[in-house]
Amino acid sequence: MQEFITFTIIGLATGGIYAITAGGLTLTYTTTGIFNFAHGATGMFAAFLYWQMHYGWHWPIWLALVACLLVFAPLFGVLLHLVIMRRLEGTSAATKLMVTVAILLSLVASVLWIWDPNVNRTAQPFFRGKVLEVGGVNVPYSDITTLAVALAVAVGLWVLLTRTRIGIAMRATVDDRSLAQLNGARPEIAGMLAWAIGTSLAALAGILVAPKLSLSPLPLTLLIVNAYAAAVIGRLKSLPMTFLGAMLIGVAGAYATNYIPKWKEGYPYLSGFTPTVPVAVLFVALLLMPQTQLRGHSSSRTREFSRKPTWPGGLMFAAAVVFGAFVASRTLSPTDLFSSTKMWGLGIIALSMIPLIGYSGQLSLCQLSFAGIGAITVAHLGDGGEPIALLWAAMICAVIGAIIALPALRLSGIYLALGTAAFAVALDRWIFQLPKWNWGGHTYQVFKSGTLPIKRFDLPWVDINSDRAYFVFGAVCFALVSLVVVAIRRGEFGKRLLALKDSPAACATLGMNHKLTTLSVFATSAAIAGIGGGIYGGAVRSVSSTNFEFFTGLSILMSMVIAGLTSPGAALFGGILLGTPLMTNLFPDWAQLTTILIGLNGIALGRNPNGFIAAQIRPKWDPALKHPAVMGTGIAGVVVVFLLREGDIIGNWSMVIGMFIAVALISSVSRGIDSRKAGKTLTGANDLPEGMTAVPEKLGVSQPFTPADIEALDRTLGLPPVTALAGGRHGA
Repeated sequence: MQEFITFTIIGLATGGIYAITAGGLTLTYTTTGIFNFAHGATGMFAAFLYWQMHYGWHWPIWLALVACLLVFAPLFGVLLHLVIMRRLEGTSAATKLMVTVAILLSLVASVLWIWDPNVNRTAQPFFRGKVLEVGGVNVPYSDITTLAVALAVAVGLWVLLTRTRIGIAMRATVDDRSLAQLNGARPEIAGMLAWAIGTSLAALAGILVAPKLSLSPLPLTLLIVNAYAAAVIGRLKSLPMTFLGAMLIGVAGAYATNYIPKWKEGYPYLSGFTPTVPVAVLFVALLLMPQTQLRGHSSSRTREFSRKPTWPGGLMFAAAVVFGAFVASRTLSPTDLFSSTKMWGLGIIALSMIPLIGYSGQLSLCQLSFAGIGAITVAHLGDGGEPIALLWAAMICAVIGAIIALPALRLSGIYLALGTAAFAVALDRWIFQLPKWNWGGHTYQVFKSGTLPIKRFDLPWVDINSDRAYFVFGAVCFALVSLVVVAIRRGEFGKRLLALKDSPAACATLGMNHKLTTLSVFATSAAIAGIGGGIYGGAVRSVSSTNFEFFTGLSILMSMVIAGLTSPGAALFGGILLGTPLMTNLFPDWAQLTTILIGLNGIALGRNPNGFIAAQIRPKWDPALKHPAVMGTGIAGVVVVFLLREGDIIGNWSMVIGMFIAVALISSVSRGIDSRKAGKTLTGANDLPEGMTAVPEKLGVSQPFTPADIEALDRTLGLPPVTALAGGRHGA
């Protein structure tokens, strides 16, 4: 009984930390409509800052707490609102979520950059050594303090949101911003206050939990996943239910820590389940939630588009990828070539996000987990290098993807994102860590001795065992999958996905089976990710569970989002950025620079939710597809430059510069031809009205309209002169 009381108290103390974190989450979501995925990362950063002030600079505890909780955290929250969050007005839920993910990645990378991760840091609990005896159990003062603070936070937030004018104004701003302003509400003040309080609560939770965990960025940041469950139990609205859910999760985790190890037969297989208890609670809470109502068309999507690719453009892109890979395989050093072979696997994983997230708008955060399943399948079923293992990987991942999609039939938006995140974290912490087991006379183990060797595929007539050959093979696979994505977008299935993204309610009204479409896109996307995982595994030859961690998947997703979630070119960008030593070679002393750049670019999504490739680079190539002669001449120039490099006439950098110039000329010359044609058409003598001698500069001519030109145009169109209109208005 004493043991039961002890772990109950431990669980309640841990639940108090979850309650504080979940309370801050609920506050920001209820008052701003934004689910802050970076909430835990904010608390993690504050915990490191507190450690630096108290243990590094030897500040008194009270001064360090005041500086972190009453100065840094509120100012950081106000800065988030003024610089980032208020600019997200009118964007989709996916864009809002991705911006907070970008902040998370930036904060984690910043901590790893500022504080050396190889240095061991610990934080001591408050009132160390002081205990209170309750029923024969010594309860630390720190746990009592945590429970008291959690209860005070819950009551204070409830009073703020339901009994104060500013709290009611906060909630009213989310429901109807314009109506709230008409009634005297000030959304800017309410938003700043909400983010200031929310970040302060995140900082408080991070400082309280630091003594219970190692002062490491990822464990502290993943605390937020545990708080997700409490927030979901409260439906992201009810603070009392959120508090109760946090206590239940904390107690369940403490009981699992104590009682699961006593089951000797099952403990080896359930030891990894202990840290996933909050994740399991989250998944169950999501399944028990009422079915989400079908969403109608939202005006917030008017800023987002999905450009329909052409077959000539898709084929040109695929050919350019393969040719570029062949050139790179001939010019990269052996070390860089080996480091770059994985880029094609990562690129295919990124391609899997286009139909699911880009076209259909399903917020999935577990694509890298499907890739891990694909790599495991290839390792176990393709032990002799059998290429058929890739097909098995696609099929198995498709089945698992369809199963994971079952909750997606009931959930949408942030709840679907949380469900897929729970699946990814459960794989990281538990399934991928399972020891070997016997079944049906066979022995199974997910990862053998922590790592899983993968042999490169034994293709007929072609040996791809060398890094150069495998690099080109990966490029061919990437090009083929990109054409599959183009076919999806151009086909009937792609139209259904876009309709599902725009308005599920309209799809159901018109008789479209939106549930079957959702299952199909999840299965298709998972199959593509599984193929990418198998190719990635063959590139690195040996994988472990760390290769498929949840945070790595977020980096891939963010690279796609900032480049354009509907563009195969964005997948190529992500593969190059994350799968090559490009940034390491350019900035060898800045190990976290890539993640920080991804995060900072993701923060700017509110201004351009379509990504820079889809919105800026891709449209500039449309004219080139209409001028085959120009395209052919430019391609010939690229080939000539490459042949000069092969003949040792020029060096690598000269080849790169020459190819860049040739490619740039294709686009610029094509656009110049179109501009001249447009100018001639608009300024031809037979096309201009009598007396009209010029057109505006934006139509291709430098001379602007003159008053005589305007009068001539009015006569041609049968409009009264401007002077007559002015006189009439004056007379009136």
